[in-house]
Amino acid sequence: MHRSAPRLTRILACAAVPVMLVVAGCSSDSDGGSPDKGAAQSSAGTPKEAAPKQTPTLAPGKYAKLPEPCKAITAKTIDELVPKAKSKAGTASASTDTSARGGCSWNGLVDKGLKGSQYRWLDVAFLRYESVQALGTGEKRAEEAQAKEIAKLKATEGAKYVRDSVASGVGDQTTTVAYTLRKTGETFVYATTVARTGNVLVILNYNGAGYAGAETPHDQKMMDGAVKATKDAVAAVAAANK
Repeated sequence: MHRSAPRLTRILACAAVPVMLVVAGCSSDSDGGSPDKGAAQSSAGTPKEAAPKQTPTLAPGKYAKLPEPCKAITAKTIDELVPKAKSKAGTASASTDTSARGGCSWNGLVDKGLKGSQYRWLDVAFLRYESVQALGTGEKRAEEAQAKEIAKLKATEGAKYVRDSVASGVGDQTTTVAYTLRKTGETFVYATTVARTGNVLVILNYNGAGYAGAETPHDQKMMDGAVKATKDAVAAVAAANK
């Protein structure tokens, strides 16, 4: 029995060696050789695929409706600018989409006998622009259309004494272009106002002539009349969208 004790001790000591090696091995793996940690490092080093950029959605235009064109100019303004109008109710322009475009016109002749006659014409057109992803916001499109319309008016063939002025306090931006034009043997004076309010363009034309020796209307008076009627039209746009 006494001789076997040292032998048992040696057996237990040898038996303990593999256990320590296993522990040491596990400890080594957990410190830096772990397959999981290596996989994590490899994954972290791989660049992620870039997410596709989202195109921002354009906000809708300020106004969704247009007013009734023939009711956009007040009766008082019509009486003042187009005396003896053939129809105070006006004549509506044809439109296949009244939510996008519409217009109305008035005309009248004041016959003064031997003193001649005064002819007046007034028409208004409304154009509403919607926001389109490829073209821009409704406001931007209306602004671009306004610039083109003003340029076209200034380049009117045969026009003389062309001048323009900015009308403050009428919509977001308003310009009036005036000129004289000879036709049917008479000198006509034109005043056209191009106003933008939000995403709506208001184009108002006021012109007139004196017949049979009557005085030719003054361009400033025609411009003032055009601006007055445009104020009515711009207010009508806002009222239609309340």
